[in-house]
Amino acid sequence: MKLTMLGTGNASVTKCYNTCFTLSEGNEYFLIDGGGGNGILSILEEENIPMTSIHHVFVSHGHTDHVLGIIWILRIIAQGMHKGSYEGNLKVYCHKELREMLDIMCNMMLPKKFLKFFGDRIMFTEVIDGQEEEILGCKLRFMDLISPKMKQFGFILEKEDKKLAFCGDVPLKESLVPYVQGSHWMLHEAFCLYEERDIFKPYEKEHSTVKDACEFGERIGIKNLVLYHTEDKHIKERKALYVKEGKPYFSGNLYVPDDRDVLELF
Repeated sequence: MKLTMLGTGNASVTKCYNTCFTLSEGNEYFLIDGGGGNGILSILEEENIPMTSIHHVFVSHGHTDHVLGIIWILRIIAQGMHKGSYEGNLKVYCHKELREMLDIMCNMMLPKKFLKFFGDRIMFTEVIDGQEEEILGCKLRFMDLISPKMKQFGFILEKEDKKLAFCGDVPLKESLVPYVQGSHWMLHEAFCLYEERDIFKPYEKEHSTVKDACEFGERIGIKNLVLYHTEDKHIKERKALYVKEGKPYFSGNLYVPDDRDVLELF
């Protein structure tokens, strides 16, 4: 299984794309979030990820930097269905309130010739805490992240004896630790360096610093920690700066990917 980071930035970035990624097995891709615009289309094209290989999409929450790119994904896949170039169905996983938001946006923005595929071949699955699905041949369990900002979900993916935890873009709550503890991979937000917390004010935005995320990952026994959803003021030096700050607090493998980086998971 591979992880392809399509974007790594927070909502305000201009030097990289908003955080979204795919998990893939062979030629099949599972898309998680869509970033904030149609830049997702060029990124997928550059990474040679065809829309025809995306049959599962998860949308974590309704903030602009996660959901607007999904509208473009839905449009292009519906267009492919209309032209007969997209085979099979698309399943979109999201919570109830987000499903209602996407329904409104799509009905307002997309042509009727595309909307006819919604409910027929483009199917929404409303997720609840603890719900299990099978995606890419793996067991996936959705978890409510108990976000104080906007309702948000993450998930645990299990493949044989390996486990990956996607924690959305909020600090993971203590009550969820039993689900992610000891994961081989954890994807966790890190808004900025701890030493720059007074500049970027992550705590006011319900986010973590690099130091916070690394200390947390170390405490719960994570083996491989991926940090994303960052600021972009240090984009060229971001990887080196974040690793330098994080390594004293985390003994596992620490990754600070750039847009389009690919990681071999398991």
